[in-house]
Amino acid sequence: MSNPSPTCHGHGHAHAHAHGHVHAHVHDTTQHDPTPHAHGRHLHAAHGHAQATAPSRPVDAQGQYTCPMHPQIVQVGPGHCPTCGMALEPLLATQDTGPNPELRDMTRRLWIGGALALPVFVLEMGSHLIDLHALLGAQLSHWIQLLLATPVVLWAGAPFFQRAWASVRHRSLNMFTLIALGTGAAWLYSVVAMVAPQLFPANLRTADGAVAVYFEAAAVITVLVLLGQVLELRAREKTSGAIKALLGLAPKTALKVHADGHDESVPVEHIQVGDLLRVRPGEKVPVDGELSEGQGNVDESMVTGEPLPVAKTVGSKVTAGTMNQTGGFVMRAQKVGADTLLAQIVHMVAAAQRSRAPIQRLADQVAGWFVPVVIGVAALTFVAWLAWGPSPAFSHALVTAVAVLIIACPCALGLATPMSIMVGVGKGAQHGVLIRDAEALEKMEAVDTLVVDKTGTLTEGRPRVVQVETASGFDADEVLRRLASVERASEHPLAAAIVAEAQQRQLALSPVSDFDSPVGKGVLGRVDGELVVCGSARFLAEQAIDTSGLAAAADAQRQRAATVIFVAVGGRLAGFVAIADPIKATTPQALYALQAAGVRVVMLTGDGRTTADAVGRELGIDEVVADVLPEDKAAVVQRLQAAGRVVAMAGDGVNDAPALAQATVGLAMGTGTDVAMESAGITLLRGDLMGIVRARTLSRATMRNIRQNLFLSFAYNVAGIPLAAGVLYPLFGWLLSPAVAAAAMALSSVSVIANALRLRGLRLD
Repeated sequence: MSNPSPTCHGHGHAHAHAHGHVHAHVHDTTQHDPTPHAHGRHLHAAHGHAQATAPSRPVDAQGQYTCPMHPQIVQVGPGHCPTCGMALEPLLATQDTGPNPELRDMTRRLWIGGALALPVFVLEMGSHLIDLHALLGAQLSHWIQLLLATPVVLWAGAPFFQRAWASVRHRSLNMFTLIALGTGAAWLYSVVAMVAPQLFPANLRTADGAVAVYFEAAAVITVLVLLGQVLELRAREKTSGAIKALLGLAPKTALKVHADGHDESVPVEHIQVGDLLRVRPGEKVPVDGELSEGQGNVDESMVTGEPLPVAKTVGSKVTAGTMNQTGGFVMRAQKVGADTLLAQIVHMVAAAQRSRAPIQRLADQVAGWFVPVVIGVAALTFVAWLAWGPSPAFSHALVTAVAVLIIACPCALGLATPMSIMVGVGKGAQHGVLIRDAEALEKMEAVDTLVVDKTGTLTEGRPRVVQVETASGFDADEVLRRLASVERASEHPLAAAIVAEAQQRQLALSPVSDFDSPVGKGVLGRVDGELVVCGSARFLAEQAIDTSGLAAAADAQRQRAATVIFVAVGGRLAGFVAIADPIKATTPQALYALQAAGVRVVMLTGDGRTTADAVGRELGIDEVVADVLPEDKAAVVQRLQAAGRVVAMAGDGVNDAPALAQATVGLAMGTGTDVAMESAGITLLRGDLMGIVRARTLSRATMRNIRQNLFLSFAYNVAGIPLAAGVLYPLFGWLLSPAVAAAAMALSSVSVIANALRLRGLRLD
């Protein structure tokens, strides 16, 4: 909680209006800049994709799409990244952005593909439990599988083949190359086995001449990969939620005051610099500007994160999106459109989200060499068996080459990360740690610096009476009762805290007469026939009341980060009430655990230096940055990142959104704003810092589990490839059939799933 002049209603936040500083930061990240790292540089999309320049204003970016993994890829309209195959995302989301067409398409393919793949799975796997082939006949069973599996592989899995072909054309082999190879090889082999079984050796044919088919493997792999894509796209769709939530803060219309004095409701986009606008109680400020007449108390928590409304009089600055709680005023527009602070925060969040450089997935790194090696081994196997294999050489060559491709099929590889993530995310949710995507978990493991906002994060974010100090001859409860009686007529959060304390003490409040609330000074009124005055020492001095007798005690409270409100009854100083934003009960324990684990903690706050240092001393935080503006929070994070630190940012307000998006991992308090939660990779639903300790433990365990899964998935495949190629045939006459290859795939998948399920036993508390 901020601690400027200790008035009931006059807590000024002059720092909240230094828009010029924001302006400089935003233009650094949006306008063209020749430096290599500028976001505004010319971006070349590889191999025929459009060349584009990052726009200088949000409106210009509409219609342009970029890859979240490779931000250098920018093109007009949706599509797929030629490097990694991921679906491109809008460069800048708008409030009217509809549902993700890619997600809709993949979901439809998943449901239809799953419905068709299920009977194929039952026919093939069921034959091992009940002899379905004896009931239907092997040939009929295979034809049914062909009819059902073909649309699954060729239609539902079509995007994977398209991306695989793009990866070949762009010489950037990736996971989709493996998926297309595996499913394509299994399906194609099975079709050949159906159409021309005579090409296969006699030992591969059953009594009725049928050859084993692998339609089930092709169909199930396709459906599993589709499921992974749908889960990933759902998580990625939330990244535009922060922008939409920020855009939703701005009002759509404003009351324009014409020269003849009449008011007209106009769209905000029609407002020009210099226009006069009327803002009534309960309305949002439409653009940035300055009061020209009237007064009011404006809730600026969306900018400063502080819960206390700020008194505004003629000449005061106001910011677009902030809420006028009481009073009415006319303001003159000074910054409109993309120049307002809110628009620039939107732009900053978008730029920070795009500027993330996610670490390359381990599976993709290995796939970079694994895919060409597998293709090479399969080709060599085919040639070797064709040249030196026993008769029929072609059949043996085909069987062994397909066995190599099938055993290398990334079924387990595709499950390795999603299974651990699904179990890990579920485990986190049970303990109040909501993970948005795998990227957040991946990066949380490496975090070595925590930047934490004070209000609502370290503290409860709700002002509360912490001390009632009385002058000689006055009773504490009586002072509080009279003060609360007057404050009951006020709508200020501090007044609410005072009334709440009186109600908790079950004090009977009296009616008040002659109530007055001089803006920025305090309140006064008659209670039980005596005048009660409350506010700052300066306000009481104006009423000829000396507060020096309690000055030392008041200073002591301010050193503890409290706001002091003096109270006078009948012209005599009666005492003061100290109001503070209490530290959350779990904060000290969480900070101790993080610091003991080697995490450097930095506290950011918009509060003055005295209040900030008081909180820092109480919590044992050595690094405290006070008087911080919203754009400065992101700048502090950037500075730490430039020094090589892996930074997590914890916050709860709209003002924290740019810093949450800029940080390596954003951590939002679940008790905070929706915008903060949308900007963050991890939301702590319980709203306390122990959630960060849990998230760190969960991240380390999950990433360790993923690495184990990747090892298991590759271990089976890599060990099986030489067996499938027939290296043991010259010595023992052993030849690994595609059926055994498929069994090895299944075994590796079971191992991966079983290992991932071990995360359910992880202890987070």
